[in-house]
Amino acid sequence: VLIGYMGSGKSVIGAALSKKKNLEFIDLDSYIEKKEDCTISDIFKFKGEIYFRKIEGVYLKELLSSSNNFILSLGGGTPCYGKNMKLIINTSKSIYLKCSVSELFNRLKNETNHRPLIATIGLHNLKEYIAKHLFERAPYYEQATIVVETENKSITKIVDEIESLV
Repeated sequence: VLIGYMGSGKSVIGAALSKKKNLEFIDLDSYIEKKEDCTISDIFKFKGEIYFRKIEGVYLKELLSSSNNFILSLGGGTPCYGKNMKLIINTSKSIYLKCSVSELFNRLKNETNHRPLIATIGLHNLKEYIAKHLFERAPYYEQATIVVETENKSITKIVDEIESLV
């Protein structure tokens, strides 16, 4: 299970790792969209974040209850709500893709239209928002089985590092 802040590379690394390990790759947000027949943006827009966090926990539990092996990437907030991090720790190997505020800002500054949590923040407030959020979420992320620094590393190097640590 790959965890980390939005923009840390969970989906990209997850897809590359699953290909290398010949395992199914599941992105929790995509899984939720398929199950709910609705985009994450529309769920936030029409049903709100509280509804989203509730179903996110339900679908996480559903996936982690499976006996199948797969690579799962989570949304940035998933480990921080309900009992999600406890569930992750007790049922899987978790990998925190750790990235600096500056690097996250550089990755996210052109993606605000595609990410509901930062869509209305504005570019001038984005770096401060990321820093505040990361400070709040880091205690959850740091509980991961493995922490991998991703700064200035290629996808291949990160995948190889994860493979050697797991």
